[in-house]
Amino acid sequence: MKKLISTLAAGAAIATVATPAMAQSAPDWTGAHVEALVGYDISRAGSDSDDDLNDQNDQSIDGLAYGAGIGYDYDFGNVVLGVEGQYTDSTAKTEYSDGGDFEGFGLGRVDTGRDLYAGVRAGYKVQPDVLAYVKGGYTNARYNVLSTDGETELKDNIDADGYRLGAGVEYAMTDHTFAKLEYDYSNYSEAEINDTDTFADGDRYDIDTDRHQIMAGFGYRF
Repeated sequence: MKKLISTLAAGAAIATVATPAMAQSAPDWTGAHVEALVGYDISRAGSDSDDDLNDQNDQSIDGLAYGAGIGYDYDFGNVVLGVEGQYTDSTAKTEYSDGGDFEGFGLGRVDTGRDLYAGVRAGYKVQPDVLAYVKGGYTNARYNVLSTDGETELKDNIDADGYRLGAGVEYAMTDHTFAKLEYDYSNYSEAEINDTDTFADGDRYDIDTDRHQIMAGFGYRF
């Protein structure tokens, strides 16, 4: 994590050097914003459920994450505090390797569904138009369990609860537009099966699933 934050900070420094100092006055970060998000998404079996005996077992699924977010920030000078919410989805799903081996990650044969996040963030202006920030909050992710009776493919939804921590850099391109790059880590420790005729609805149980995301965003501040 420290190495990642250092890399993001270095990227912010490069962007700052590349932008003429007089090209833009210091923006006001206070206000509501909307943003489009896209990035790389990977879910992995956590330490309590990984397969330490078989190092050939691919215990992860990855794909393209995409979605949208909203938020509100307060500019206190060098410090910016805010609240935010995000709705994303992902193309990640379990697959079979060329040799026929199942590549799962602790939840069975699944594909990823919608991901809800609500949290707060705190940032520091490394330049008037560059904000380095950390974030944290609650996340609820859906994993769709895939099964088949030979003719019809069935899906049962697993809703997983957990927390998310992240860090990133945001650049104010104009007074109203911005771009950002961030890393998010999520851990899910509880889940329930919903909307299904196969399992009991609402039964909660323990899981251990880690999620890593590198997300880029482009947004508009009102």
